[in-house]
Amino acid sequence: MNPGESLEPREFVVTRTDLVRYAETSGDHNPIHQDESVAHSVGLPGVIAHGMYTLALAARAVAEWTDGAEVVDLGCKFTNPVVVPGEHGAHVSVGGTVKSVEDGLVTIALEVTCEGQKVLGMPRAVVRG
Repeated sequence: MNPGESLEPREFVVTRTDLVRYAETSGDHNPIHQDESVAHSVGLPGVIAHGMYTLALAARAVAEWTDGAEVVDLGCKFTNPVVVPGEHGAHVSVGGTVKSVEDGLVTIALEVTCEGQKVLGMPRAVVRG
């Protein structure tokens, strides 16, 4: 990997079944992730994906790009929800640009979008290369 290199975007479909499985695994059973009426009652446009699930998709893309290199830092701000419609799910895209390669570490700036809207603010990963 070289500074300035664009990494091939990875595409993911998030379904409500994925959210149920994630809730079981993570223990996060907040009903906004599964119940349309509860999501609407708190002002959300619909059922939303867990923020950490969305970040996990970014981590999955990083693992694919780097052949599973050790991730030493991964972070973002949760800026917009991933709304998951019941019928077809949501389409999340993860793109990346290599920002730096130094001292054995590769820093990747990420862009995570859903239906063309950025959903994570300032996402980045640092891997041991």
